[in-house]
Order: sequence, then structure tokens, then C-alpha cells
Amino acid sequence: MVQYIVLVITFQLLFLAIYDLFLKKETFFQSNRVYLIGTFLVSLFLPFVKLPVFKTVVSQQYAAIVLDEIVLTANSSQAAESSFPWLKVLFVIGAVISFALFVYKIYQIIKLKQAGEKQKFTDYIKVTIPKSNNAFSFYNTVFMGDAVTKENEEGILEHELVHVKQKHTLDLLFFEVMRIALWFNPLVYIYQNRIAEVHEFIADSKVKKTSKKEQYELLLSQIFETKNISFINHFYKSSLIKKRIVMLQKSKSSKVLKLKYLALVPLVAGMLFYTSCETEKETEIDAVEAKTEVVVETVDVPFSVVEEVPVFPGCEDALETRDCFNEQIREHIRKNFNYPEEAQKEGVQGRVSVRFVIQEDGSVEDIQMRGPDVRLEEEAMRIIKLLPKFTPGKQRGHNVRVPFSLPITFRLQ
Repeated sequence: MVQYIVLVITFQLLFLAIYDLFLKKETFFQSNRVYLIGTFLVSLFLPFVKLPVFKTVVSQQYAAIVLDEIVLTANSSQAAESSFPWLKVLFVIGAVISFALFVYKIYQIIKLKQAGEKQKFTDYIKVTIPKSNNAFSFYNTVFMGDAVTKENEEGILEHELVHVKQKHTLDLLFFEVMRIALWFNPLVYIYQNRIAEVHEFIADSKVKKTSKKEQYELLLSQIFETKNISFINHFYKSSLIKKRIVMLQKSKSSKVLKLKYLALVPLVAGMLFYTSCETEKETEIDAVEAKTEVVVETVDVPFSVVEEVPVFPGCEDALETRDCFNEQIREHIRKNFNYPEEAQKEGVQGRVSVRFVIQEDGSVEDIQMRGPDVRLEEEAMRIIKLLPKFTPGKQRGHNVRVPFSLPITFRLQ
């Protein structure tokens, strides 16, 4: 799960960098709207895509994400006993708070709609807000403060109706839902901010065609109240006014500049290559052993290349069984670890290389250890023997023996 989140954030950061560097200042507003929503969705699904054309095995030496050595300190066993899923609890708390804020914002809009005077038209509803200079739209409703002058109302209404007709609220609501699910990801907020900017540029460009540009710019430069709700289209939003005026004065971008969107091609190709790569999880020694096993035509298939990896109990429904296997192995070792007392007193520490084979029936056998002290090897052996029975790995539809290796480092604090 952590690996997935890291990949999503990394991909989104790269997509936003392309947008801010090459596309943000161009007048391809509709294309930019598609770009922002599209790249956000792509970033969510891309980590699951593994294309055979890009499939390769990356050695541990060059891999960015591998099963690193597990470091166990003298007090790790105590920490395991008092372990608590703080990250999960924190995630749930954050999501609940974000959802509560979302509900409160909806309540604010409902309250304003109930308090205002409603007028129904063919394509929209107009709500006049008493004692207010506010002006904004939400889905098919345009909210207009009764303090807005009739002279200004026409231009504002024309602008807000663009939001209504193009259903800009759906874009903002999409990112609002993402803010609940991914509240810890700052890039969601940046995406929502960028799409809100594009919405205003789109509406302004439509109004500019039918209204006198100088009068419209004067209208924008006036100071009005704004509601601090992230998923409504504000007419007067102080942080956007200057950008909107600058964009109104900007000449239409040449169509040839649309070639900038081609920057996505090598970027996405690189992402696909990365997600399609398989990481070699064995150490260099184990890789040599694996090659030897293939040469003598045994039934052993290394964990890094077996078609269906052994399944750790509880990982049956995981999207990535390899990642789940690695996470559960780590968790198992931490929970069952006890630093040998004599080794602590004598200051014995170091790395134990562990190798075992998951048999055709899912049992763990052929456990091998190599470390600096027999007591550390015995502790590592004890932990591995406590491993549960796995769902066996498969190659070409047949159960096979799957060797697995990992380094465990015993460290005194």
C-alpha cells in the first residue's frame, strides 16, 4: 500500500510539473481541463499496469523499491508487543475529518439556498442571497447577492452560466472526494486549485466574446465577498482575479504549441516501463544459486521470476501478492523477534543471511543461515520456523518449490 501511494504521488508530481512548465500559461483551456482530470486518474491506475513489452527484471543493485534488509534492534520485541496500527488509525481520522468538512460545506450551500429567493429558468436556478455581495455557482444553481448592482449582474450571470452549462462543479466535486480519500496527499489540493483556475479562464474566454473586454476587466477588479468553499465556482476570488485579467489580455496561443502535450508520451512511457519492471528480490549469492538450480533442471523457481508467487495467509485478495508477501514477512519477523540475552550482554550484533524454500505443498523447509554468531542464527531460524503454511507458488500451472532469501540485521542500540 505504501509503495502504491508513493508511486501515485510521484506520478502526480511529474504530471503537475509538465503542466506548470509547459501548459499553464497557454490558452488551451479545455485541453488543460482534460489534462488535469485525465492525468490524475491515470496516476491512480498506472501503478497497476504491467505491459509485457516493458517487462524486465531489475537487479537489486539498481532497483528503487526492493525488499531491503530487516533491521532488528534490542528493543524491537518490546515494540512489537505494544504495536498499534497508528497509521491506519491516523488515516481513518483524517478521512473522517475531511468528510465532516465536506458535509459542512454542503450544509452551508443548502442553508444559503433555503434563505435566498429562488427563480427557476430553463437551464438553471437563480438564488438571490439577502444582504450579500457574493456571486458563485454550484451545479445548476447561480447564487447572486442582492447587493450586486444590476449593471454588474449581467456580466456575472453570463460568466456563471458557463460553469453551469459545462458542469464545472462535477470536476471540483471529484477532487473534493479525492481530498477525503487522499487527504494526506498535498498534490490533490494543488490539482483542485489548478482545475478551478482553468474553469475561470474558460468562463472568462466565453464572456469576452460577447462583452466589452474593458468593462469586464473593470468588473473583475472590484472587491466583493467570497465564500471559502472549495468546490463552488466563485466569481470573485481574490487569489485568481489578477491571473484572470492577465489571461484575458493574452493573445490566443498558436495551435502549433499544442505539440507541448506530446511531452506526456515519453513521461508516460517511462512510468509504464517502471511499473512493468519486476524487481529481483534475491541477493547476488542467491541469484547464482538460482542459476545453478535451473542448470541442473530442478523444480526450483526463484521468487523473482515465478509466475504465481506463494501467497502469505491473508494476502489472497491483495492486488499485488508479491508486495503483500514481503510486507507480511517483515511483520512476522518483527512480531516474533527476541534479541538473545547473552548476545546482548556480549555486544554481539550483525547480519544474518537467511534462505528457505517454500515447498510444493506450501510448507517451509531447507532453511539455511549464515551470520556472525550462532545465537543470532538460531534466533533467525526460530523465527522462520514459525512461518505459517503458504499457498504454494506455481509455474505453468504446476506447484513448484520457490526459494526465498532475505537479510536480517541484529543491531544493539
